[in-house]
Amino acid sequence: MGGVMPVCRSADTMDDLLRHAIGAVRSEGTGNQASRGETIEVVGAVLELRNPRARLSRTEKRRRESAAVAELSWYLRGTNDGEAIAFWIPKYRDEFEDDGTVHGGYGPRLFGDGADAQILNIVSMLRDNPSTRRAVVQIFDRRDVTGGYRYKDVPCTTTLQFLLRKDGLTLIANMRSNDVYMGLPLDVFSFTMLQELVARDLGVDMGPYVHSVGSLHLYTRNLPDVDQFLAEGWQSTDSPMPPMPAGSQWDNVRALLAAEEQLRIGLPLEEVTMPTEPYWGDLVRVLAHRLAVRAGNAVLAESVAQAIHHPAFADFIT
Repeated sequence: MGGVMPVCRSADTMDDLLRHAIGAVRSEGTGNQASRGETIEVVGAVLELRNPRARLSRTEKRRRESAAVAELSWYLRGTNDGEAIAFWIPKYRDEFEDDGTVHGGYGPRLFGDGADAQILNIVSMLRDNPSTRRAVVQIFDRRDVTGGYRYKDVPCTTTLQFLLRKDGLTLIANMRSNDVYMGLPLDVFSFTMLQELVARDLGVDMGPYVHSVGSLHLYTRNLPDVDQFLAEGWQSTDSPMPPMPAGSQWDNVRALLAAEEQLRIGLPLEEVTMPTEPYWGDLVRVLAHRLAVRAGNAVLAESVAQAIHHPAFADFIT
């Protein structure tokens, strides 16, 4: 009798993991007609990123640092306002919005009020009981089954489990569905940033990041782009993102969100209130660089790039 043979891959960097995962889908996947088009799919996959700070792609084809920072900011804001993310990633407007709302948005489920303040709740739980196995954030829930079919978007992520062990804070993300080419890099960026935020709050090191997926797939319409990505070859592993500053980062997060909103409503860069901590200021500059490129302002784009403090951030936008 046949059965599912899970795909298991481990790597030090996002690019290495992405190549391994795409290769597995290409070689071991089978065709499946999904609601949004024809896919090649692997059922059951576990991907481990051993160095979670090597979370950004260095390739020309998948270098999407501004989209990654924008999506993270949207989650941290605790909102499912579609226009707040469609400003940075326009496809949200057509593919995921219903009357200006992305009903599957993670923000209110991660950073809402009361029981929905799940990230802050699990920080308290881990602080009280470091060895707990109950530090689980639920994103997909029964409402997405009973009523979610009415909306364009329901969450692809089911749970995030934080485990504090001797090698640091490990995060295990469980996904019902994941596009290995389009979605995986953005998800890994946001979730490993959450992992590091929680680790900083607890004063512990980061452990590995584990990404478990029910349906790991790629759309056949993206195969030409996938081939271009693979043709770039193996990338340098010399420039992961720097560590976040020591200590709790929630004040810095609020400064990031204030600056992101100012950029989004059109405030000139010189009037934007930048975070005082260079790490978080560099994330704002990544967004500002994207706006300068979008506007065709090469002088401003170069000025923003020159103002970036850490070489790793500069590498990602050059």
